[in-house]
Amino acid sequence: MRLIKKAISQIKEDITTIYEKDPAARNLAEVLFCYPGLYALIFHRICHKLNYWKIPFIPRFLSLISRFLTGIEIHPGATIGRRFFIDHGMGVVIGETTVIGDDVLIYQGVTLGGTGKEAGKRHPTICNDVVIGAGAKVLGNIMIGTGSRIGAGSVVIDSVPEHCTVVGIPGRVVQQKTVINGQLMHNRIPDPVACELNRMKYELIELKNDLKDLKDKIESVK
Repeated sequence: MRLIKKAISQIKEDITTIYEKDPAARNLAEVLFCYPGLYALIFHRICHKLNYWKIPFIPRFLSLISRFLTGIEIHPGATIGRRFFIDHGMGVVIGETTVIGDDVLIYQGVTLGGTGKEAGKRHPTICNDVVIGAGAKVLGNIMIGTGSRIGAGSVVIDSVPEHCTVVGIPGRVVQQKTVINGQLMHNRIPDPVACELNRMKYELIELKNDLKDLKDKIESVK
C-alpha cells in the first residue's frame, strides 16, 4: 500500500512538472495520453525497482517495451531524481550508470552515454536544475554542474562547472547569459567557432593596418 501511495504521489508530481515546463500542456487528458516522457518515466521506475531487487531479465525486457512504445530508452540501472521531464522524447538514450538529479529537463535526441567498454561508472552525472538541448550528446563519466545548460547539438566529453552554458563540438563553455526565467534560450546561444573566427578577422585587420603604416613610413623616408 505504501508503494502504491508513493507511486501515485510521484505521478501527480510528474504531471505538475509537465504543466510547469511545457506551455503546450493545456489539459489533463493531453498530459496523460500525449506525453511519452511520462510513460517512459513510469516504466523506468518499475524497471529500476526490479533491477534494485536483482530480478534478472524482466527489467531489461520491460525497458525494451517502453522503448518500443515511447521511443525513449532508459536503462533500468539509471538513477533519476524528482521532477524529471523529457520534452517530446523521441530518440532519448540514458545509459546504465547515469545519475540524474532533481528538476532536470532534456529534449528529444539527447544521449547520456558512455565512451567505451570500461567497467564501473561510465555514464554522466547530471546535477540538479540542468537543461540539455535537443540532440546533445553527453558522454563518459563526467559531471554536469548544477544549473548548467547544454546547447542543442553539442557534444560534451568533459565535466562542466555549475551555472555554465556549453555549446559546440566538442562542447565549450561560453560566458553569456542564455537563460531567462529558468528556460534555455536556444536562439541566443553564441557560436564559439564564429566568435573565434571573428577575433582572428579583427586581428588580421589590425596586422594589415600596421603593415600599411609601416609601408607608408618607409615610403616617406625614401
